[in-house]
Amino acid sequence: MKILVCISNVPDTTTKITFTDNNTQFNTAGVQFILNPYDEIALARAIELTDGDKGTITVINVGETNTEPTIRKALAIGAHDAVRINAKPHDAWFVACQIAQYIKANPFDLVLTGRESIDYNGSKVAGMLGELLDLPSVSIIKKLDVEGNNATVEREIEGGKELLTIPLPFIAGTAEGVAEPKIPNMRGIMSARTKPLTIVEPVDVQTNLEVISYETPAPRGQVKLVPADDVAQLVELLHTEARVI
Repeated sequence: MKILVCISNVPDTTTKITFTDNNTQFNTAGVQFILNPYDEIALARAIELTDGDKGTITVINVGETNTEPTIRKALAIGAHDAVRINAKPHDAWFVACQIAQYIKANPFDLVLTGRESIDYNGSKVAGMLGELLDLPSVSIIKKLDVEGNNATVEREIEGGKELLTIPLPFIAGTAEGVAEPKIPNMRGIMSARTKPLTIVEPVDVQTNLEVISYETPAPRGQVKLVPADDVAQLVELLHTEARVI
């Protein structure tokens, strides 16, 4: 079984976000980038599915040379080889088009993405890949098993869970519960240096999105503390200031 795992290079969650060029560009100076946590879950499940020489795992990233440390981490965790599409990831549509073009030339049995990247939280790429490749696409899945030419996935829906059986190939956007992220060991770190990393030039994609400006959320207001035993004051503040009662 050939599995492709799509990975993103995202800022660490502790990063202080700032912008440049009149708030039109994300300021990358001093920012620590990491492998998108949801993509780590997808990669971990791919490793479990191929354990015991049951298949191969390729990771793919749309990014410039600065994303290669993140790609090498994915190789250290357990991917067999990697592909970097040499372009700045403008938006989800651009990323999906680049990956879809690669898959058309290099088919896979299963394509995994994280449920979303933690920078833009769009949850778009998996669905777009399904449309572009005319393949089934399911998000956001909590369990994934493969037997023969069929996969069984479980996803949460309003009021319950949905269990689906899907023929391979298909696209899956993975969430928490599918697998536990894996920590690379020393052997994996050393072998990652020699694993194949193929650089692919991007295809032309029509731009459908223009960023006018970014802005940070408004600072939080002051917190007013009320003694736990002063219910009357709490009720008064909820009525006169918060205006929720």
